Amino acid sequence: MLRFGNPEFFHLFWLLPALIIFFVWVFRYKKKLLLRLGDEELVNRLTASVSRKKQVWKVVLIVFGFSLLAFALTDPQIGTRLEEVKREGIDVFIALDVSKSMLAEDVAPSRFEKAKHEISEFISRLQGDRVGLIVFSGLAFVQCPLTLDYGAAKLFLDDVYIGIVPSPGTAISEAIKTAEKSFVAKELKHKALIIITDGEDHEEDPVPIAREAAKAGMKIYTVGIGSPQGAPIPEFDRNGNRLGYKKDRSGQIITTKLDIATLEKIAFETDGKFYISSSGSAELDRIYDELYQMDKKELSSRQFTQYENRFQIFLLLALLLLVIEAVLGERRKIKKIQSAGQTS
Repeated sequence: MLRFGNPEFFHLFWLLPALIIFFVWVFRYKKKLLLRLGDEELVNRLTASVSRKKQVWKVVLIVFGFSLLAFALTDPQIGTRLEEVKREGIDVFIALDVSKSMLAEDVAPSRFEKAKHEISEFISRLQGDRVGLIVFSGLAFVQCPLTLDYGAAKLFLDDVYIGIVPSPGTAISEAIKTAEKSFVAKELKHKALIIITDGEDHEEDPVPIAREAAKAGMKIYTVGIGSPQGAPIPEFDRNGNRLGYKKDRSGQIITTKLDIATLEKIAFETDGKFYISSSGSAELDRIYDELYQMDKKELSSRQFTQYENRFQIFLLLALLLLVIEAVLGERRKIKKIQSAGQTS
């Protein structure tokens, strides 16, 4: 298979017709100048030592040399070779809370949008680590499996929205269980889970689940997003227009508060750490620095084909033709003819 690294240099071939026209004009102009010296028979005698055929060949060599030089500049890549690639890193799952309480605006522009921004920044910092994305509310599922393709991971992140998991509530335990099943089970290290949530878990107690996950080698970092004082949960219609705030059956506005105690316990059980989200993304930066200190493993060892650059061949041929043109003279070999009358 043939491809070109710099196909824009093909535009140089538009100069070929101009180059040929230029040499045709030069030949005719030189002939016109010679005819000014005298009649055609006299000019032919004066230029008898000049080979018109060699002049043509010199032009041909220049044209072909220029063509090969232009072709070399396009960087033709022919054939392939096998190359082994090894990466070292750890496996990281990020679990994002997509329950309605994440719509609270005690963190600008909202808990959910702030969390998505921080995750995107975190993925941008990764180097050689596999990353996956889990979304959860009352249930949890893998939005993006572990991958080294960070661009793809960000695309999956962009598609996450509040309500993507149809089951209401906040089940942190489900996120931990889903991550545990999605890691390589036989490994007892190289596994990290980052949970970003407001921590209001109304389902199963996640602390014992975290304790079991720690036995399987998982380290959990929790990032609490929101304020302990709480904030109301805004409600919107299908068109995104604000309707007001979520209320309970008695008509009172529901306030969602950050549950610091639960998130601290989860992190403590797995030898991880708990952070409260701030205005920047310092928490995930600190987590990244800690992950960087963890033992690395070989995440991929695969072979892939890579195109071989072959421009050197055409460059060498171009230079060879131009050198031949430079050393090729324009004179013809004149045979000395001895007349019969001069023999003794």
